[in-house]
Amino acid sequence: MSLLEISNLDLDIHGAPILRDVSLSVAPGQIVGVIGESGSGKSMTAFTVLQLLPEGAQARGQVTLNGHDMLSLSEAQLCRLRGNEVGMVFQEPMTALNPIRTIGEQVAETILIHEQVSKSEAMARAREALNRVELPADRFPLSRYPYELSGGQRQRVVIAMAIALRPKLLIADEPTTALDVTTQAQILALLTRLVREDGMGMLMITHDLAVMADMADDIVIMQKGRVVETGPAATLFETMQHPYSKALLAASTHAPDREDGTTEQPLLTVRNVVRAYALPRKTLFGAPGQVQAVKGVSFDLKRGESLGLVGESGCGKSTLTRAILGLEQVQGGEILFDGQPVFTGHAANRAVRRRMQVVFQDPYGSFNPRHKVARLVTEPFHLLDAPPTGAARDAAIAEALTSVGLAPEDQHKYIHEFSGGQRQRIAIARALIIKPDLIILDEAVSALDVQVRAQILDLLADLSKRFGLTYLFISHDLSVVRAITDRVLVMKSGEFVERGPTAQVFDAPQHAYTKALIAAAPRLPEEA
Repeated sequence: MSLLEISNLDLDIHGAPILRDVSLSVAPGQIVGVIGESGSGKSMTAFTVLQLLPEGAQARGQVTLNGHDMLSLSEAQLCRLRGNEVGMVFQEPMTALNPIRTIGEQVAETILIHEQVSKSEAMARAREALNRVELPADRFPLSRYPYELSGGQRQRVVIAMAIALRPKLLIADEPTTALDVTTQAQILALLTRLVREDGMGMLMITHDLAVMADMADDIVIMQKGRVVETGPAATLFETMQHPYSKALLAASTHAPDREDGTTEQPLLTVRNVVRAYALPRKTLFGAPGQVQAVKGVSFDLKRGESLGLVGESGCGKSTLTRAILGLEQVQGGEILFDGQPVFTGHAANRAVRRRMQVVFQDPYGSFNPRHKVARLVTEPFHLLDAPPTGAARDAAIAEALTSVGLAPEDQHKYIHEFSGGQRQRIAIARALIIKPDLIILDEAVSALDVQVRAQILDLLADLSKRFGLTYLFISHDLSVVRAITDRVLVMKSGEFVERGPTAQVFDAPQHAYTKALIAAAPRLPEEA
């Protein structure tokens, strides 16, 4: 018997077709993965189940949850079901949590809304829910705030909120996209355990086939609002028939055609770099402690090379990156770019800084939405002593946009008019416009769909060949690092624990931490 049954579902928003003839089912204790790119309709399918639809939405067909006809219920009836019989885990835990309320209050709120219990009893049950998601009381008291937790810990709080009332169905919408590989593996294992313990059904929404390969019982693949293929996860990868399914599988393992342009000349030299931060005082007159984020690391990045830097959140990758970019002073060691110091005194060396650019993870959050593309891509001009103006400025914008596969007239649009992949192309155009030697890519493809990610990796390989670029590629996605880099550095607790040619490190890791990272990475069946 199905817990969730969706049959012939159509959804229009202001007359525009969003979903067409969608059918799927989830049984108690079953995990169903819904896979597709952004815009495929997978999240809108989940929101239709919850009836959390925007104004102007019209749904037709049948959506039955534990015997309830979700399309015919009143808002009051739906409110009694949400959280009680169906829970939701969202992609970004920080935006799903209230930053000014404790984690205990937020988990207890779900219980207080649905049941007539005292606050003390609700807090006791919140403690139980947090214990179930492996946030024990001795380390994570109910009085903690979200900002005091890591990304993975926040996601556990969101899961605790979703399962506090032991719902029949759990919907998880991209719950691990922003997490590093070991944390992602822990969250996926946690969700699987909770489903098995409570006999819940789970609808898991993701764009990554590899995430679902070992976790799901059944897989549903969606494209442009339609279900194009379904089947048991154990056999679907071998029996795929639809061209879109095959394209997703190919993109998941895509490696760009790269030429090795590495020279022996070091472009970036990092020697014995140390960066520490002061901790809060424990007593009024006691000296503040220190935490060392970077502990005397050294490496060379050769001109024309693509170097990977991997490690879990908190390992020191971002601190080291800020120091390389001249954004954060170091307490020890030196950083040289083409023989010149990155810092002159207490300030960044402007002549060096203009030869380095960065592409960030979030292709929307790294832009000011009030400005048009022309202004956005010319932001690095402030590093130039004589930035181009007039026709020369227009020509530079056109060249940068064209080089990343966009049209010169795109400069007159706003950033919200572009897809995620196009926004990341604009971010790369911004990095290219002053013709740097080094581009640092900080999780630059982790938020993208697999086919878009493959296109961006191809673009980066092509740009490296055309412009002789050097890349420092920071990522928690090991498949991406393997596809795009020549060498890799593995960082843990502020130190490098392993380094070497990428293929060698991945195929024959020596350090236990490297082995754990590789083991935690999701893999498709043919890779296992």
